[in-house]
Amino acid sequence: MTNYLYAFISVILVSLVSLVGVFSLSLKEEILKKYINFFISLAIGALLGDAFIHIIPEAFEGKLGVNTSSLLVVAGILLFFIIEKFIHWHHHGEDKNEEQIHPVGKLVLFTDGFHNLIDGAIIGASFLVSIPVGIATTIAVILHEIPQEIGDFAVLIHSGYSKKRALWLNFISGLASILGLIIVFVFGNIIENTALFFIPIAAGGFIYIAIADLIPELHKTKNIKHSIIQLGIIILGILSMLALLMLE
Repeated sequence: MTNYLYAFISVILVSLVSLVGVFSLSLKEEILKKYINFFISLAIGALLGDAFIHIIPEAFEGKLGVNTSSLLVVAGILLFFIIEKFIHWHHHGEDKNEEQIHPVGKLVLFTDGFHNLIDGAIIGASFLVSIPVGIATTIAVILHEIPQEIGDFAVLIHSGYSKKRALWLNFISGLASILGLIIVFVFGNIIENTALFFIPIAAGGFIYIAIADLIPELHKTKNIKHSIIQLGIIILGILSMLALLMLE
């Protein structure tokens, strides 16, 4: 029973990480927009780092093997291409008088929610092994969530959401980790085996968003100094994911 309590407290903490964007509520809109590309750069680094340093190697070492996992990563890229196409079609058909939100914002919310669902499931499975393993997993999840959530919040602002609405939607997305925990506790091994297929698909989604949606935004900046800073922040985001290997 203690394992379940610790696991529930842990996913609540992970969900609260989605509120890290609250620090920007005190910033003026013009200041936030001035530095938004730097936060987007951090999101790119975190997404690519998480995909290539954590998720894909984990998938390759799993039961599915390299070939199947590689195909699922490609399937994930294509799946998110289709999802974004659908969002674009829906976006195009909306009333022009309604608030216009760039489709990448909705795609990021979908992806982040899916990622949080997986995180909650992983935390739940870890606590079923032992409390120390569960705590270590929770710390690793929180540390890799912080840079990603800051980046996601920046992307939502860039997509047209207000600061308060972006914060609220990011928090709702974070609550998916609780659902992931509940699913693992109810269905156990069935979900654990199914998750093997979803993990590389999620990696494909991260790669797609970083390459297809976010990097093109940075190309709109022609200033050499800003471009160099953006590259440095992308590398910083990747290095932050690399540093987490020491906790695994």
